This record gives sequence, structure tokens and C-alpha cells, in this order.
Amino acid sequence: MSANLRDVAKKAGVSVGTVSNVLNRPEVVSPKTLERVQKTIAELGFVPNGFARQLRSGYSRTIGLVVPDVANPFFTEVARGVEDAASKRNYAVFLCNSDESLEKENKYLSVLIQQQVRGVLITPADAQGHEYENLRERGISVALLDTETKNSSQCSVSVDDVRGGEIAIEHLLSLGHKDIAWVTGPETIPQIVDRTMGVTKAAKVGKAEISTIRVTLMNVAQGEAAAKKILLLKKMPSAIFCANDLLAFGVMRVLLDAGINIPEQVSLLGYDDISFGNSAAVPLSSISQPAYQLGVTAAELLISECEDSEEHAHQQVKFQPQLVMRASTASK
Repeated sequence: MSANLRDVAKKAGVSVGTVSNVLNRPEVVSPKTLERVQKTIAELGFVPNGFARQLRSGYSRTIGLVVPDVANPFFTEVARGVEDAASKRNYAVFLCNSDESLEKENKYLSVLIQQQVRGVLITPADAQGHEYENLRERGISVALLDTETKNSSQCSVSVDDVRGGEIAIEHLLSLGHKDIAWVTGPETIPQIVDRTMGVTKAAKVGKAEISTIRVTLMNVAQGEAAAKKILLLKKMPSAIFCANDLLAFGVMRVLLDAGINIPEQVSLLGYDDISFGNSAAVPLSSISQPAYQLGVTAAELLISECEDSEEHAHQQVKFQPQLVMRASTASK
């Protein structure tokens, strides 16, 4: 027969309430007592009934994380930051992949409501934005991740993607490139809207000509498809800027297969600076985002709101992107 809460309390010489605090609010228990009770739990092999505790307290120690593409190493690193920060506060994370689909995103939000999560971190699939009132009405806190909000009554953690687009074009202009292809994603994605704004602004200032190649998904296969369209252009651009590194890897593969040298004939620049960019056939120059720190910061803000909604001060944190120069970009 498995041990229960009373068995742990009896063996540890404490009250049932103290054991409950160890499980739910360890910060209110003295270090010596906490250690003794945790040791007893391990000795007895006691497994707390999380769902029963959730029903009694009215909430769980779980949060939801909804991202557009978990296969993208950028979001893998974001999720790692979220999980590490949540784990330190004794929260578990439900990871949901929306595939940049608003319909799939809404289905996952319904599931998270059913699971009675304490809060939700979300990278929206739609640039129009949502108020997520359906979640808040149920007492579920919501924070935007990798997306800026204009709503001061909501937390958000983002990167200045407008500036990121500017930095990319300014870099290519500094190398003498005036004819640039911009491989970008759907206009419904907030980050794409902002990066395009930065591209347009910098191109206007530098008098660069931008050829836009739009894809439906932000992955390697779509990058390959974009590269094949670029090869059919009447005039080959001297530089290509991609809205993320996965697209850039697809472009690189097709160009190299076609016998086009990078960067001697075409400079190639990505966005995200994912972990294996330096290991590509031609090490990829990229606009870097602090993916792990994005996840950590967003999780900390969300949990702060979950645990002290009345005293919590909403913050809109914005990180600055940086250029990481490697071998794929060079002077024209």
C-alpha cells in the first residue's frame, strides 16, 4: 500500500499542514524542517496527488507554453529558458506547438483551460493580437512571449525586431550591397511585420533595392523553394536576407547545389543565430536574439503575476538584437 500525507507527517514528526506546506509553499517552511520532510517523502516513496491538490487549492502549479514551431532551435532554446525558470519555482510546463496556425493555437488554449493551468505564455500565431479574455476570466494569467504588447495591463517579453531588420540591411549596405532579396514569412506573424518595417526603413535610407520573396512557413523546405525563385529572377541579387536561420539554411543549400559561391557571389544573412549556425556549410552571419533569456524572463514575469496578481506590476521587456558576423557575408 502506498504512503499517504498522514504517513509522511507521522514519520517526520510534523503536522499534516506542514507536509502540505512543503509540497505547496516550501518557502514558508524552515530549512531544517523542509529537509526532514523531503527526506521522509523520499524514504516512503510518497507521490503527491497533484490533481487532488489542484482541486483543493483552486489552482495548479503548471503553466502553458504555446510557440509557433518547436522544431525551430530558437524556440527550443526559449522553451528551455521557460522550463528552467519554472522549475526553480516548482512549476511544470505544458509545451504546445501551434504550427503558426490560429485554429491550432485556439484548440491548445482550450486544452490548457481544461487542465486548469495557472498561467499561459504565448507567442501568438496572428499579428492582429488577442486579448485572451477567455483565459483571464477564468483566473489564468497571460503573458506574451517574443511579441510586444501595447497593452500596459499585460506582461510581454520581446526583441526589437524593427531594429533587427534595420541592422541586417545596414550591415549589407556597409558591404556595398544595394540589390538585396528579402526572404520573409506570412504577414500575419507579428515578428515578420516588424522585421519588414526595419528592412523597408533601412533600405529607403540607404537607397537599396529590395526584392521580396514571401513563404508560407518559416522552415528549411520553404527556404529552398524561395532560393529556386531567386534563381529565376532576371537579375541575381548580390545579397539575400532571410527572416530566420532555417530559411537561410534552405537558401544556402540550393545556391551551393547550383554552383553559386557564398559569399563570393552572393552574401547570405539569417535571423535568430541558432546554435548550429556556425556549423553550416558556410558559417552563417545572423541577427542574434537572446532566446534563453527571453524564456527565463517571460516565465519569471508570468509566475510573479500568478502568485501575486494584486501587487504584480506588469512589465513590457524589450531586448535588443545584435549582428553576429561569420563567413556568409562579405564585401560585394
